[in-house]
Amino acid sequence: MKQILLFIIIFCGTQTLVSQEKKGTPFFTSSLNFTFGRNEFDEGFGDDEPFLAPAAVLIRAGFGYQFNKRFAASFNAGFDHHWKESINAIPTYGTLRYNIAEKHDNSLFIESSIGKMWRPSDKYPDGNYYGFGIGLQISGEKRWNTLLKLDFHRKTIPGFENSRLDSVSLGFGFSFF
Repeated sequence: MKQILLFIIIFCGTQTLVSQEKKGTPFFTSSLNFTFGRNEFDEGFGDDEPFLAPAAVLIRAGFGYQFNKRFAASFNAGFDHHWKESINAIPTYGTLRYNIAEKHDNSLFIESSIGKMWRPSDKYPDGNYYGFGIGLQISGEKRWNTLLKLDFHRKTIPGFENSRLDSVSLGFGFSFF
């Protein structure tokens, strides 16, 4: 009798665990961001030079977990190159994302990031990385999604002008669930 009761408890427990709808999903994400600054060669209206010119390129990749329809967390790493300042950086950071609105599997989100910024050269020491952004995730075929983002980045660099490098970037990328 004890064996039958134990078998029923284990069988029901296994069925309950297996049949539950899973709310969370792991994902992979990658993006390419560009920062624009005022073009030094632009002399005003009427010349052939654009007012804004690319000032930096930021490459990102990461993996994370979508807890439910609203919240996600991820760990990311990347490479930043700022032409004007001749600075290269390797940020590693964690991100929390909150979906503000969702319609037809597309979502509008805000995200906040904090982490460490590593410097591959001895010109400046390592620093901290902070980010905040707003973006749009557009549902694609199967498990691929397109990302469009507007991000504010702050890199604290001891010894650099004002001890920080601030930038706003426009990015695009993908996420794979």
